[in-house]
Amino acid sequence: MLDTRELENAKSMSIIVTKGSLDWAYPPFILGTTAAAMDVDVTMFFTFYGLPLLKKDLNLKFTPLGNPAMEMPMMGGHMAMPNVVGMLPGVGAMAGGMMKNLIKKKGVASIPELREAAIESDVKMIGCQMTLDLFEYDRADMIDEMEIGGAATYMEQALKADVNLFI
Repeated sequence: MLDTRELENAKSMSIIVTKGSLDWAYPPFILGTTAAAMDVDVTMFFTFYGLPLLKKDLNLKFTPLGNPAMEMPMMGGHMAMPNVVGMLPGVGAMAGGMMKNLIKKKGVASIPELREAAIESDVKMIGCQMTLDLFEYDRADMIDEMEIGGAATYMEQALKADVNLFI
């Protein structure tokens, strides 16, 4: 059991979210919602490839390419996928389907569920203005709860945060 007296100094946290694939979406949302549940004031700044996580319609992709540490439980063991296999057409979609099935089978919350939990927990989610402009995203395609700000907006939060994470 966690002694909450240990958390007296940790009152705020900022997270820079830079990746938007299925596997990379989990760490910031899990850490952010967990901290918010522990009464930590959380700001998440979504920039570059992390910004699509704030789209109303999520279409999360998964790629095993460049992730040699990925092992999937199969036939009572764990099977690693060599990088060369990840380059074959359809392998990313297959691996993504396997990952989604495993997440569901194990009862792990989906990214849409975790994002909703973040909203309900008053996690401040800032979409990077420069990234919106750079990749020509339409604000109407993003969730209503997203605030828009730039690097200076993030820095205002980060400079006074007790914990800063880059994911």
